[in-house]
Amino acid sequence: MEIKALNREILRLAVPSILANLTVPLVGMVDIAVAGHLTAGAGGAAALIGGISIGTMLFDLLYWNFSFLRVGTGGLTAQAFGRGDMAESKNILWRALLLAWISALLMIAIQWLVVKAAFLFVTCTPEVQSLATRYFYIRIWAAPATLSLFALKGWFIGMQDTVSAMAADLIVNIGNMLLSVGLAFGLGMGFDGVAWGTVIAQWSGFLFSFAMLATKYRRVAFAQGRLSLRGLGRFFAMNGNLVLRSLGLIAVYIGFTVISARYGDTLLAVSSIVMKILLIFSYFTDGFAYAGEALTGKAIGMGDRDLLLGTIRYTFIWSMSIAVVFIGIYAVTGVPLFRLMTSDTTVVEAAREFLPWLLVMPLLGCPAFTWDGIYLGATASGACRNTSLLSAAGFFAVWLTGLAAGHPSGAAAIHLLMAAYFVHLAVRTLYQTVFWRKYILSEK
Repeated sequence: MEIKALNREILRLAVPSILANLTVPLVGMVDIAVAGHLTAGAGGAAALIGGISIGTMLFDLLYWNFSFLRVGTGGLTAQAFGRGDMAESKNILWRALLLAWISALLMIAIQWLVVKAAFLFVTCTPEVQSLATRYFYIRIWAAPATLSLFALKGWFIGMQDTVSAMAADLIVNIGNMLLSVGLAFGLGMGFDGVAWGTVIAQWSGFLFSFAMLATKYRRVAFAQGRLSLRGLGRFFAMNGNLVLRSLGLIAVYIGFTVISARYGDTLLAVSSIVMKILLIFSYFTDGFAYAGEALTGKAIGMGDRDLLLGTIRYTFIWSMSIAVVFIGIYAVTGVPLFRLMTSDTTVVEAAREFLPWLLVMPLLGCPAFTWDGIYLGATASGACRNTSLLSAAGFFAVWLTGLAAGHPSGAAAIHLLMAAYFVHLAVRTLYQTVFWRKYILSEK
């Protein structure tokens, strides 16, 4: 494929994902902003923000274990698409959806145990724990839709169709924002309105995606023939590695929230806001990572080494351009973004000293996230597992070493936590850069 044609294909796949991803951080920001501007309840805005953060963390703990429904489905489908094997594409889709529904119904059945077990390890104020529990018991009813959307989004991307994935994301994310604000303030539901907004939005996205299967992909998704179990062993073996990958990522992100919760509601709110802002750029980078995933899988399925190498090269060029742009954005808009997230002046003032971290994040995060897409497109699940577990080890090594050196408290503890997070990104980037020829080219 010529360079211009390849770049057009990368942009064709990346731009819809970027447009959809732009709404993802806005959902988290709106949820926190709604909580930050509510005044009812003990503990004030900081407790409400903490309740959203801990409640969201509980779902991260659950759902990240099932991220293989997206990443595994995407890579396998892209390779089947490259081979022109539509029968296998159908099998991949329905295996993933069946697993999504079984898992979601099990989550609903054991929801009480999940909450009780989580708060054996999560330390926070009683006000935050009560709010987070309320949030969880409402939002859990979206689990079947949420897990099904993981599988459907991965399948759409593997089919080289990021437009359908974008449309589903836009329905979910824009609906979530509008419903959360409308239910919390318009209908007076307050804090509970944020959770119910998420539930309704997730089911709306699922219904839309299933309608796309019944129309646009009817001949593939509903083709006659029994569901084949051929390849099921590879499906579960790969997903086993991806579950371990998810556990490594969960350990970092959940560890970040759990640790910051130990230092009071204000610093929990600060760390939650800083992390939301830090990850804004990643939703641009992820668009190119999805394009890299789809094209890498397609190239491997086709046996096209030139397309594979070109995909890696130009995906990185686009991704690192995003890093440069966001360093400038963060330098100019840091404090206004804090003020947008909350009207609590105590939280805003406490967040100011963490601005320098915003400037470092894109340089480490862009290559880490971009490599993720390429490795997943190659279904190099063993390497994904190794990267995640090593980076989690790096995160906790820095945190524990810092504790042993001086037992920091207050803002100093949050700075140490940020340093640990950046080390985890550096480990991901280094490992994947060193071993890409071994794991990616060997798949060709």
